[in-house]
Amino acid sequence: MSTSETFTYADQTVRRLGYGAMGLTGEGVWGYPKDRAGCLNVLRRAVELGVDFIDTADSYGPYVSEELIAEALHPYGHVRIATKAGLLRTGPNKWIACGRPDYLRQECEMSLRRLGQESLDLFQLHRVDDDVPADEQFGLLRALLDEGKVRAVGLSNVTVDQLVAARAVVPVVTVQNRYNATDRHSETVLDYCEAQGIGFIPWYPVASGSLARSGGGLDELARDHGVTVAQLSIAWLLARSPVMLPIPGTSQVAHLEENCAAAKVTLDRATYEAIDGLTA
Repeated sequence: MSTSETFTYADQTVRRLGYGAMGLTGEGVWGYPKDRAGCLNVLRRAVELGVDFIDTADSYGPYVSEELIAEALHPYGHVRIATKAGLLRTGPNKWIACGRPDYLRQECEMSLRRLGQESLDLFQLHRVDDDVPADEQFGLLRALLDEGKVRAVGLSNVTVDQLVAARAVVPVVTVQNRYNATDRHSETVLDYCEAQGIGFIPWYPVASGSLARSGGGLDELARDHGVTVAQLSIAWLLARSPVMLPIPGTSQVAHLEENCAAAKVTLDRATYEAIDGLTA
């Protein structure tokens, strides 16, 4: 089980428990949040609690999440901001892949402007667009890296084959796929990342479904250890691999503090294996 508190990608070292900023938006990840001031407080409190890796995307809002991060935290100091591009938004809960190189370049430039940076800490392709040759998308990421527009490149929602193909074109330092204690569909991608020293950012990191509900297996283990299901889920992820970088998100300070406390939860071997044996 992993015990390291930090992970280094490219030339940047961050704590392994970060914060995901998708929830700092309106319903359907669309528009501004109802409690703008509260969301700004969450961002500032996250940094106070030691979070130094914040994940966002141009499509969150769209643009709203990046704007709030800049308003709350700029200049960022030691805090690293990871953003993504590659999804068009046409309405609440609507996501359309767009990997055209000209569009990705435009969104990189606009993220630089919104975040107030000269070079993005980590720029991730949100999804490989099947309607655009993959090498063109990866090639654009390589160009942005070579030009100094971005300091590091990541991918999201990819297979091992796509990751291997991308690495033939551009260095890839992180992968962001859905993964949690009861959803292991990206297990092979995680195993590849661990073998290659690539950071793995699990989105939707808190387990859900029947095992996480009251009386379920994960809920029972959490109660036995005096923690919440969210804390147990995050603690298991941190123990699962030294390349794991969970980014639980919330728009509530109390929930943020609960999530950050998971970094202090130590799992014994029996508990880790019990969780490891759960399936959704």
